[in-house]
Amino acid sequence: MAKDKINRLKARLPRGLADRGETELAATREMLETIRRVYELYGFEALETPFIEYTDALGKFLPDQDRPNEGVFSFQDDDEQWLSLRYDLTAPLARHVAEHFDALAKPFRSYRAGWVFRNEKPGPGRFRQFMQFDADTVGAPTVAADAEICMMMADTLDALGLNGQYVIKVNNRKVLDGVLEAIGLGGEENAGRRLTVLRAIDKFDKVGIEGVRDLLGEGRWENPAAKSGDFTKGAGLDGAQSEMVLAMLQPGGASGIDNAAFAAGSAELAEIGSLVAAAGYADRVKIDPSVVRGLEYYTGPVFEAELTFEVKDEKGRPVRFGSVGGGGRYDGLVGRFRSEPVPATGFSIGVSRLAAALTTLGKLGSKAIAGPVVVLVMDRDRVADYMTMVSRLRSAGIRAEMYLGNPKNIGNQMKYADKRGAPCVVIQGSNEREAGEVQIKDLIEGAKAAEAITDNAEWREARPAQFSCRESELVEKVREVLARHDFG
Repeated sequence: MAKDKINRLKARLPRGLADRGETELAATREMLETIRRVYELYGFEALETPFIEYTDALGKFLPDQDRPNEGVFSFQDDDEQWLSLRYDLTAPLARHVAEHFDALAKPFRSYRAGWVFRNEKPGPGRFRQFMQFDADTVGAPTVAADAEICMMMADTLDALGLNGQYVIKVNNRKVLDGVLEAIGLGGEENAGRRLTVLRAIDKFDKVGIEGVRDLLGEGRWENPAAKSGDFTKGAGLDGAQSEMVLAMLQPGGASGIDNAAFAAGSAELAEIGSLVAAAGYADRVKIDPSVVRGLEYYTGPVFEAELTFEVKDEKGRPVRFGSVGGGGRYDGLVGRFRSEPVPATGFSIGVSRLAAALTTLGKLGSKAIAGPVVVLVMDRDRVADYMTMVSRLRSAGIRAEMYLGNPKNIGNQMKYADKRGAPCVVIQGSNEREAGEVQIKDLIEGAKAAEAITDNAEWREARPAQFSCRESELVEKVREVLARHDFG
């Protein structure tokens, strides 16, 4: 009689998500610690908000990507309240400040690092879960707060070893709004066309002035010369409208625009330029009219950190690495919860993207990570002795473990240590115990020779990169092995 077929679950990772191993996690921790030190140097304090917020607290500011009405992961609680996973760290901050407004010192300066979630179509380099590291000042109406955020970003990238390989670009949404108003795209009825124009401007670094001209007009082919590839529909502006927008992106900037928004934005940019120059950051923080930033809640200065070194794109062409973070002023977000407006400005780093950039340059994750020293189990009845050795190593600050699998096969124990990345193993059989000694095998020097060893007899015959020491010298000799391979 045939056995019933067993229905087993299929192990599979959901699309748009990723598992992360020790090497990546260690490199990320190293980077986050550097960022944290700079943020705290500027007087920002740590804050953690939960992954889940009431959906209405996130407001209408969903990501305007492929699925703007489905940008968040949501579910209904048992009290019929809708909850959502946060899609950024700014909306939860706004809720926190509004909820504790009277108790907080203002301006309130905080930093937050954590996972955010986007219910979007996943693709290359586009994940549904990713980490951000934000810093925000809430309650400061002056653009000095915006200038300070930009200077702090410059110091952060310098601290990460990116000196001379980035620029912090600054623009102002009021300037953009002023230009759009001047070409007749003010008012709610033109919101869709305004967004198309802003997206066209945002492509300036990639497609140049002529590419933006096409996107402002009828549209642009992916390969303009051959009129082939994907076609992006344009904003439908006429020639005069397009030229007014394009003037903003060229030397001298837009002229002849006479409205309050444009004047206010231009004045704020001039003040930021003056402040960063006085503080010695003019070579790193620059006014750039092509900066747009996608989220609709920005109300004033907007900024972007762009890495300027070249990498190859998916077609092998040299391109700038590009943005690793951005932010801006959002004076209306906290005010949604209160009767009065609350000024705020902040910056968000894309942790994975910045880590990828640092790894590309060899500035992150280049130092080898030592696995644990593994104490082998040579005699089943001496587990307490082996645990004592492990405890001594751990007490000395050395990462260590005792082999907890089936100790019968010594070769398997060695293979386990190899897979764990152990720099060395500690061996003490009955002979070593009687002599008051231990054997230490340097696996980095002799790992390959251990693959064929299957029992104690073979082990005693072949001891590559292995030496004896007094049991009392265990910690000292293990440290010597670690130092030899720069794991000290």
